[in-house]
This record gives sequence, C-alpha cells and structure tokens, in this order.
Amino acid sequence: MNWLTDYVKPRIQSLVEKRETADNLWVQCKKCSQMIFHRDFADNQNVCSGCGHHHNISPRNRFNFLFDGGAWTQIEFSMPKADPLKFRDTKKYTDRIKDARTKTGEKESILLASGQIQNILSVVAAHDFDFMGGSMGIAVGNALLEGAKTAVREKAPLIVFAAAGGARMQEGILSLMQMPRTTIAADIMRESSLPFIVVLTNPTTGGVTASYAMLGDIHIAEPDALICFTGPRVIEQTIKQTLPQGFQRSEYLFDHGMVDMIVHRQNMNEKIGHILKILMHK
Repeated sequence: MNWLTDYVKPRIQSLVEKRETADNLWVQCKKCSQMIFHRDFADNQNVCSGCGHHHNISPRNRFNFLFDGGAWTQIEFSMPKADPLKFRDTKKYTDRIKDARTKTGEKESILLASGQIQNILSVVAAHDFDFMGGSMGIAVGNALLEGAKTAVREKAPLIVFAAAGGARMQEGILSLMQMPRTTIAADIMRESSLPFIVVLTNPTTGGVTASYAMLGDIHIAEPDALICFTGPRVIEQTIKQTLPQGFQRSEYLFDHGMVDMIVHRQNMNEKIGHILKILMHK
C-alpha cells in the first residue's frame, strides 16, 4: 500500500477540487435569462423576479396559491380508453402518455379541484402544459363536463385556467369532438346562471381557443400570454406581411377588447374572489 497515492493524494484533491453545484438549484428565466434560486422561483409562483415573466406552473402548485389557505379537494373524472385509434407517429401514443405521466406525476393534462376562493366555494380546472403541451383530448372534455356538473350541484362558479397547444393529434377526430363537448360545459353554466370564468395563460392556442376558452363570462389573462388560434409565425408566412408588435399577446388583445383584464398571478386569488362576490351577489 502506497500511503502517498492511496491516502494523501485523495485528501488533497478533496480539498482543492471545486465542488459541483446541483443543476436543479437554479432556474433560468426564458425571457431575460436571469438565474433565479429555485426556492425563490417557487415562492414567487414561477414568476421571474427580474422581468416579471410568467413561466408555466403545475395545476397543483397553482391550486395551492389560488385557494384560500392552499386547501383544496381533487375532483375525479372518468378517464378515456387508452389509445382509442391505435395511433403511432415516431412513437406509440401509449408510450407518449406513459412518458408524460412519469414527467408530471399526473394522469392527464388537466386537473379538477374544489375549494374556497375568498370564502366562496369554487370549482377550478387547470391545464398542465408539461403534459403533452396541455393538449385537449377526451379526458379534457370529460373533466370540464364533470366540472360543470359539480359546479351546478354545489351552486358554485366554474373557473378554468387554459394552457394548451390545442387539440391532441394522437386522438384525431375524437379530440376535435371535445370542442363542442367543452362548449356544452359552458352552456350548462350559463343555463344555471352560474359564473364561468376563463383565465388565459401562456400559451392558449388552437382548438382550446376556438372552443371554451373564448366562451367565458369573464376573460382574464396573465401578462404577456400568447392567445391565438394560429401562431403568428404561420400567419406571417401565409399573408406575407409583418404583424404588429406584440400581436396575439395579452396586452394586445386587451387593447382590442378580446380580454377583460390582465391579472398578475400573485393577485389571482384576490381579483377572482372580488369578481365572484359581484357575480354571486355576496
């Protein structure tokens, strides 16, 4: 045994070598590139403390901040048959679903919950953009219909946080059928004279925008959210013209009357609660 190489050398290396820092301790803002400590980022509801950019947030974390005291109850809804069309592109649809469930820990791209918002019982649905881009498949239609039925039964408002790339291509025509199904959910709320509020987050596009996302009694948007049916790049390529600055962003749509108000994520509980008190005559 050579004590110089086996003992002394490793001890010296441990003292002088630079310790590695875990990659997940810091989050880089997608807009201003500022590095944010992960705990500060989470405490700030995934909003950059430098530029105010609203990053995607999971439904569970959103519920924790939205509901009074972070107290809420998950509402179950029926799950559709797996891979009804036996769809395959570069991967099997079943494999994509499995990967998304492993990544997010959720069964589908939407979560349904109930709880108090400013002491008003509310039913809330929220898309998970990390689950296949928050795409709208059969499960989303099931969730919104279940949410509307629960809201009517409890005489509560229905609030939906939209964040989706549109309909889920792997479910083909079945995903497009969710556009009229989610419209029925909006009709159920309207016929029951209960508030239906839609919060448009980044991004809200495609079939989601073309269905329930534009049928709310009140439309709230988070700052600088992309809200559209077809993206600006595709439109520019089609019409061969340069679009206005900020086209299809929250602020542009607010200026042109398509959005009622823009609300910072940290003010969502207070603002929605205030609206509900007016609409529910509280």
